[in-house]
Amino acid sequence: MKASAALAPSLRDAARIVSRVAQGGSLARELDGGESSALRAAVVDITYGTLRRYGRVQAIVKALSRRGGADLLVESLLWCALYALESGRYAEYTVVDQAVKACAMLNQPHARGYVNGLLRGFLRERGSVESRIRADPEARFQHPAWWIAALRESQPQRWQAALEAGNSHPPMCLRVNRRRASVLEYQAKLSAAGMAARHLGGEALLLERPVPVEQLPGFAAGEVSVQDAGAQRAARCLDLRDGQRVLDACAAPGGKSAHILESAEVALTALDQDPARCARIVGTLERLGLRAHVQSADCTRIALGRDEAPYDRILADVPCSASGVARRHPDLKWLRRPTDIPAFAARQHEILDALWRVLAPGGKLLYVTCSVFARENDEVIDAFVSRAPGAAVAALPDGASAQMLPDAEHDGFYYALLQKQA
Repeated sequence: MKASAALAPSLRDAARIVSRVAQGGSLARELDGGESSALRAAVVDITYGTLRRYGRVQAIVKALSRRGGADLLVESLLWCALYALESGRYAEYTVVDQAVKACAMLNQPHARGYVNGLLRGFLRERGSVESRIRADPEARFQHPAWWIAALRESQPQRWQAALEAGNSHPPMCLRVNRRRASVLEYQAKLSAAGMAARHLGGEALLLERPVPVEQLPGFAAGEVSVQDAGAQRAARCLDLRDGQRVLDACAAPGGKSAHILESAEVALTALDQDPARCARIVGTLERLGLRAHVQSADCTRIALGRDEAPYDRILADVPCSASGVARRHPDLKWLRRPTDIPAFAARQHEILDALWRVLAPGGKLLYVTCSVFARENDEVIDAFVSRAPGAAVAALPDGASAQMLPDAEHDGFYYALLQKQA
């Protein structure tokens, strides 16, 4: 178990972050602060853990609270303390004691008795609390009710496993730059550095334990990148050939663009609307020793110049709900709303229609989302094929299923390869 010296300030800082996320704030933005490294690690662990269990810890507080409408900051402290209790990282008496001390640090000294009583009540009545919240799907599956219903409709056989995976710690997968090292060579480097990794196929190596990127051998020299195994399907499924003109229409931060260039000698154009994100693409490619034409532009307004040939391959990694990668952004599932899904689908239709116009006859467009909802995936593709003359769904070159659900090896993605009649 961990030492308790920094637990009270860590609970304080985590409670502040969680309370702001509960009001609609972004977790990534909230964590972009300046704590000491040791404190920061504890704050990140508690914050992420609490938000992964958000439905559960909320239900526990509601089941035990004998005072309605507690201050959000106090509620957030309780949620964080409950995660700390269930994490097994700290002694139970330590969590209760440090949570009470955190009340004063949050300028909530009046809440000390309430926090102490509720946490001790949970420890004393854990069995009965479990039976009381068991019927609550948000407490059981730790996702919003609408999300659970949508996934159950999309994946009637696998929805529970997908929800469980969505609450887990995400895997850390590497992509070896084949232009600078072979997978076996790089795997040996990892082993020499004391890092175990398993080959998942292609250029993917799954680390047994995540590490900071700066510890990866040869990272600065461009030998390897961090990229989820599911995302690495994109380059394989584009059916690339040397000499092709390729467009990555929604390219930031540049991982898929880089993999395309590592895989074949192609002329690549990478687009993103945000100039700052384009700068990230350039930085990624420079580290890997790769070149592309990077342009800040809206892909729905793309047009070919008078002497410009259409694209042989287009990657459309479209904006989506990100429901397949929510475990990496645990605030996301609680910030999303049911109305977001049709809004994303409308944007996806718009992007497909625009990109189809610049695809060469006989060319292929790979549609990609990191979503697990059919409304952003199969339904979008079915509707597009029904309205676009000469459009057909081609078999994915890797032979795998179009819909990938998150699991221990990869995040959730959807792939559809569209071919334009010659």
